[in-house]
Amino acid sequence: MADAAEVTDNVAERRFEVRLGDDVAFAEYRLKPGQIVLPHTVVPPAFEGKGVASALARTAFGYAREHGLTVIPTCPFMAGWVKKHPEAQDVVDGSCKAELGIG
Repeated sequence: MADAAEVTDNVAERRFEVRLGDDVAFAEYRLKPGQIVLPHTVVPPAFEGKGVASALARTAFGYAREHGLTVIPTCPFMAGWVKKHPEAQDVVDGSCKAELGIG
C-alpha cells in the first residue's frame, strides 16, 4: 500500500494525510520560522503494516527539504523513523540531533 498511498497536505488541519475509506492516517505538523515540528502521528488499524506511517514520514521530511525547513521530530514514531533513515537526517534541526543520537 505504501507505493499506492496518496499523501496529501491538509493545510487547514495542519497535517499530512492518507485516506482509506472512512479511515485517515495522519502526521500533524506545526510550522515555525525555518522549522517544522512533527508532534503526533496516528495510524488506524486498517493501515497498520502497510507502510503508511513511513509514507507520511517521507512526505513530512521531503516537505521540509523542499521548503528549506529543519525538522523537530517530537513524535516518537517520527524520531524513530529518522534514526533509521540517514538520508533524511540532514534536515533534522541541530537542537535535536544529540538527543536522537544522530550526527
